[in-house]
Amino acid sequence: MTQPASPTARVAFIGGGNMAAALIGGLLKTGWPAAQIAVAEPQAARADWLRQQFGVQVAASAAEVSADADALVLAVKPQQMREALAGVATKPGALALSIAAGVRLATLQRLLGSQLRYVRTMPNTPALFGAGITGLYAPAGTPAEARDLAQTLLAAAGACVWVEREEELDAVTALSGSGPAYFFLLVEALREAGSALGLKPEIAAQLAAQTCIGAARMVADAGQDVSSLRANVTSKGGTTEAAVQHLESAGLRAIFAEALARADARAKQLGDALDLAP
Repeated sequence: MTQPASPTARVAFIGGGNMAAALIGGLLKTGWPAAQIAVAEPQAARADWLRQQFGVQVAASAAEVSADADALVLAVKPQQMREALAGVATKPGALALSIAAGVRLATLQRLLGSQLRYVRTMPNTPALFGAGITGLYAPAGTPAEARDLAQTLLAAAGACVWVEREEELDAVTALSGSGPAYFFLLVEALREAGSALGLKPEIAAQLAAQTCIGAARMVADAGQDVSSLRANVTSKGGTTEAAVQHLESAGLRAIFAEALARADARAKQLGDALDLAP
């Protein structure tokens, strides 16, 4: 089990977008000093907002904030990574922590060199509300202190799980990285189906949203496996059984299996394209 890393570590965020802001806000709430956090953000309006919101140092380029960093959080879009890391030079042994989808460690090592410690991660958008979950991968030989620091930084926005192989992050992307969109689609479908049964649209929307919120809380807090929870509310011969039997016969599980397989394949394709980029 990893231990919380020291808030004395200096952290430089390369990119100041929404996910970076979620992590910065989470770190500050845990007591991480604003003076130990810097951000590279070239857009002036966004840079001003970060200063005002968090009281952290903000510079226009990564080179200006990276030299004395103990950790670089790579939080730019994958296609911008090469340009964003131009001129970056930091101390040997510093952590390079990527939250960019599809950018493989071999690509980052070519850009930053072998003197850093690397951890690649895949967070998801509920991190913006402190309710995310992140999959993390570190190659063999990564020191415990680097893993601890990586987990501390990502835990500021939610739960963390470690995977054993880098390729598994593609499956993490398919399941939890893209997963919020599947949930939103479910809420949309329930809302529309309720309206089709005669409910006012605003009532159907409220019922759909709160039902999903409540059910998700039960999954998180009830201490039972989700299959048991489903069985408990599916009375024999009742309305729920009629609906669930239709979903099963319509192939809902197979639909999700194929959907995640396609997302996993697309994640691999994007990684390949980034590896081949000049």
